[in-house]
Amino acid sequence: MTQMTARRPSLTPLSTRLRDRSPGLSASLLNGVVAAGLGLGVLTVLVLALWISSPYPDSGPGGALHIAAALWLLAHGVELVRTDTLSGAPLPVGVTPLLLLALPAWLLYRAGRYATDASAELDGPPPVPVHTAWLGVVLGYLTVGTAVAAYCSGGELRPSWGWLTVSLPLVAAAGAGTGVWSAHGCPPEPLLIVLKAVPGPVRRLVFGADARARVDTAVRAAGASTAVLVGGGALLVAASTVWHGEAARASFLQLTEGWTGRFAVLLLGMALVPNASVWAASYALGPGFVLGAGHPVHPLASDPAPLLPPFPLLAAVPDAGPGTRLNWAAALVPVAAGVVAGWFVARAAVRRRGHREPPRVRWSAVRTTGVTLLTAVVCTLLLALLATLSGGPLGVGALSRFGPLWWQTGPAAGAWTALLGLPTALLVRAWRLRGTGALRTTADAEKPRGEKKPKDSGKAKDSAKTDGKAKRAEDKAKREDRLPDEDAYDILPAEPPAELCIGRVELPAEAPPTEAGKATEAREPTEAREQPTDSADPTDPAATKETPETPETPGAPETP
Repeated sequence: MTQMTARRPSLTPLSTRLRDRSPGLSASLLNGVVAAGLGLGVLTVLVLALWISSPYPDSGPGGALHIAAALWLLAHGVELVRTDTLSGAPLPVGVTPLLLLALPAWLLYRAGRYATDASAELDGPPPVPVHTAWLGVVLGYLTVGTAVAAYCSGGELRPSWGWLTVSLPLVAAAGAGTGVWSAHGCPPEPLLIVLKAVPGPVRRLVFGADARARVDTAVRAAGASTAVLVGGGALLVAASTVWHGEAARASFLQLTEGWTGRFAVLLLGMALVPNASVWAASYALGPGFVLGAGHPVHPLASDPAPLLPPFPLLAAVPDAGPGTRLNWAAALVPVAAGVVAGWFVARAAVRRRGHREPPRVRWSAVRTTGVTLLTAVVCTLLLALLATLSGGPLGVGALSRFGPLWWQTGPAAGAWTALLGLPTALLVRAWRLRGTGALRTTADAEKPRGEKKPKDSGKAKDSAKTDGKAKRAEDKAKREDRLPDEDAYDILPAEPPAELCIGRVELPAEAPPTEAGKATEAREPTEAREQPTDSADPTDPAATKETPETPETPGAPETP
């Protein structure tokens, strides 16, 4: 009867929040749909504004909406097919403006973070699981993308279904995955899973025990080197545009006469500036780029295609003919990128705390060389990816290829990084170790420089006091020499567990029992001796220590 009338326990606040919380998959689907709708809406508003302000629109609002949908698909790397050509044959359009690609990538990243619903409070509800948030955002985004592709298939710019099935899911999965991974605190588990695919001997030789630290340093150094390359390419584009300013101005005015058309050309040029920066970076690396099949442009020679449409960015292409010293000066960009990569690796290899403090050597010269070579590999992959995204076809035949070739740009970036980053890393590492000679130990780091050894006064010192000072000095030296938080996973616990320390507690020696005590103990009942005492403190080591029972032999010497 008591069990039937007992009340159920009330829900805890955490359980209440979990009960009232919306399902994670439905919320993730909604986030994906909203991200796709925002990107499509931004491009639609922009295209409609240009169509309304145009004095001579070629089509109605339906054509403008088809163009907006096609631009949204092109922003994801989907190749379009243009049907309104003079010959009647469809022509591909595959050059993706990288500035347009940044819009869906950022929206997908934010959608992944919002779908995870990670609370900043310690007692808040747990975040949505990784697979639920990621899958929901991707499915919601692809649902909108499929509808847009079906609507756009009846216009003058139609999507290529082969590229649609590859590019759109890849961009959606990468953007949403990055957002979910960032919302969960960027855990290293996905990276470690990828490293498990590498064979064991190669993994131990290249990465060693601190695989995460080496890969993290290589990614940071390669990212900095890539940023220098692309930024240097943007400077080259700006300098060449100013150098060919008259031709760029003439091409800008020649394309259209109305201010609405010129504003559209200006927006298109701004969207293609990142592409031109990657092209210029490939030009500085050496392979250059192509302006149509059989028309390469590199520092040693320039052969631009003769039948190119007038466009301000194309006017900045170097003049036809062999390269001069001014063209060769572009090699300063990869030199700066290689030096930056080597400096990042050397800075991670040797850490300096202060001006008078000894440096902490993280990696030897051999390991520093390995991390630099790993940086070159990552830089190769990054530049190859950028070269692939920044170029593409604008037609068939001579117009089948525009931009840098990824199989040339990527290896060239890796070669420059290895050739210049390796000596830079070793030299900077040696410079950070300057004037140290033999590295001092942790105990020596506690002593100030120039301190003399204390002289023996001949007086006896208190051993307990001396041991206490030595212990405090050792603890302080360990605290100063402690690794940063990012390397905390490489440290093993230096002290044994608490249960092992209990066994080393020494109990005070007991006095030998007298004859009267033996007689009294013999009269006590056995049950009273075997019953445990409830008042003993369980946290007291002396109370929890079990004393082994040894048989007493008459006349045996007492064991200390």
